[in-house]
Amino acid sequence: MGTTLDSVDIAGNRRGQPNYPKEFKRQVAMAACEPGISVAKLAMAHQLNVNMVFRWRRELRAREAEPAPASPVLLPIVLERPTAAPSLKAAVAATSAPTAIEVVIGDACVRVSGSPDEALLRAVFRSLRP
Repeated sequence: MGTTLDSVDIAGNRRGQPNYPKEFKRQVAMAACEPGISVAKLAMAHQLNVNMVFRWRRELRAREAEPAPASPVLLPIVLERPTAAPSLKAAVAATSAPTAIEVVIGDACVRVSGSPDEALLRAVFRSLRP
């Protein structure tokens, strides 16, 4: 059984202020959002304070403006294996611009820049092993 704007059961709080049902507040706020409606006349027709109706309308609009929480989207991962892995020497030679390699392990950081040869890279990576 729905609540209409004409019939509302109002319970009061300790200070004698009425506690309006949420559905009634929502219906009044939606009516206040209608184009061409006078909020003052709407409040007077229901014996409500105009500022309270404006607050209900503001709260309704704020709730409607909040985006719904988005659920996480999982993307597929596709792993492709190269048919022939290029050698380290060919990979280093293929880059014409200066390169930089940075390896961070805990608090240690090893940075190799420029175009190092394969022997130097092997020595650096071997030194990183425990």
